[in-house]
Amino acid sequence: MNIDNKTTALVVTDPQNDFLSEDGAAWGLVSDSVRENNTIANLEALLTAARDGGYRTFVSPHYYYPADKEWQFGGTLEKKMHEIGMFARRGPLDLTDFEGSGADWLERLKPLLNHSNTIVVSPHKVYGPQNNDLTLNLRKHGISKVILAGMSANLCVESHMRDLIEQGFEVFVVTDATAAAIDPELGDGYQAALVNFNFIASEALTTREAVDSMG
Repeated sequence: MNIDNKTTALVVTDPQNDFLSEDGAAWGLVSDSVRENNTIANLEALLTAARDGGYRTFVSPHYYYPADKEWQFGGTLEKKMHEIGMFARRGPLDLTDFEGSGADWLERLKPLLNHSNTIVVSPHKVYGPQNNDLTLNLRKHGISKVILAGMSANLCVESHMRDLIEQGFEVFVVTDATAAAIDPELGDGYQAALVNFNFIASEALTTREAVDSMG
């Protein structure tokens, strides 16, 4: 893994309360996976390494506005997110009640996310970055390699990995800085993603490996 802080960036998807807080809308589905992977501490370690090493961090968040709830179709978990009110905001220009909401950053990560080296791109709406400006911002900043982490493994992280690879980026996925829903009927989303990380990513890394490389 040959990286430097000029051509490599950390990309984090959905470091938000609805996934990572015990009060979050999806906590009941993802909590076992988050705890098993030590996801929050590992995200904190990655963000700290990026800050200390001069690497830019790009955050690709998930926000839903009232008009999005009028969508007429969607996939199983996409519909579930709308049903339980994940990532809900009043509007794209309205931050009323945003602080501490499910759409807000996890409090523990805020000091690292609200930092001058962090670029928050426009929200992705389903899972991948095809409809936000992540790729544009990466290219405009001269980034060709991405260290990828965040929530959730088999949805947004995997979708970001696939699209960024198709767009010509070298993508390193940090497999213990993510987690996923575990459902008795749908299955273990994390294990499903892990197979594809190993098959598709430029390299699948642990947090320790990623931090050491960034250092």
